[in-house]
Amino acid sequence: MNYKEFENCSVNLFFRIFSGKWKPLILHHFFYTGDERFIELWRKMPKVSKKVLLEQLKEMENDGIVVRKQVNTFPPEVYYGLSETGKSLEQLLLHIESWMENYQVQHTTGLDPMKEKQK
Repeated sequence: MNYKEFENCSVNLFFRIFSGKWKPLILHHFFYTGDERFIELWRKMPKVSKKVLLEQLKEMENDGIVVRKQVNTFPPEVYYGLSETGKSLEQLLLHIESWMENYQVQHTTGLDPMKEKQK
């Protein structure tokens, strides 16, 4: 596979969409707490500025993972949550979580199956 083919590879596109220091934590919050007001989400995020959080949310909104809802009150309330596309990631993320748990056990106990095969 050359670089041009790699640019359009689905795995590369997946990691492009979800790269970002705060995106995994944002997804975690939405899966476990549902829609949240921007300010409440920001308060739960350690050491992230409002500007950076907003940038990450806008990127996820542009990629169709997150939806923004504004309630016209005074002051306006802005909520963010997962779109239907974002919600469809649940099984994938559960699978990644399970894989990672197995990986951690294998690498902390020395039970790496790849090393066993090489013997």
